Amino acid sequence: MAESPDLRASDADRERTAGTLRRSAGDGRLETDELDERLTRVYAARTLGELAALTADLPAPPAVPVPRREATRQLRARYGGLLFPPLVCTLIWLAAGADGSFWPIWVFLGCGIAALAGILGVDEHDRRRGRDRRRRMAPPPPPPLPPGSGPPGPSPPPGD
Repeated sequence: MAESPDLRASDADRERTAGTLRRSAGDGRLETDELDERLTRVYAARTLGELAALTADLPAPPAVPVPRREATRQLRARYGGLLFPPLVCTLIWLAAGADGSFWPIWVFLGCGIAALAGILGVDEHDRRRGRDRRRRMAPPPPPPLPPGSGPPGPSPPPGD
């Protein structure tokens, strides 16, 4: 849904527009004096329409690419270890002659359940462990004062 050009511009809208102008100047689309003039108008703009007019003759900023390599690395780090035990068990089963039932299926099943739990976000153990770690790292409470030794202050007069 397109926003109305009459809506008031926020500071974030102004900063986004200023970033677009700076990138365009870095790409050689704007001269330094033109950039300064437009930036002055950006920070004086009150509506989204005024901001849009300042970038109307510039190409839209490129879409931010999804870092596939990082996502793949995270998946491999999280679930890659779950592939190793079933493969080793299958190799052992094959080396032993592949006689009888396919017993590595139980290892596949266990690793599959662990992967499914991770995908579904069943990380209660991790949450509990983090809470316990925070408790261990918190400073211990001060020891209680012995009876009759209150905070320092005027002592009662003798003989009462």
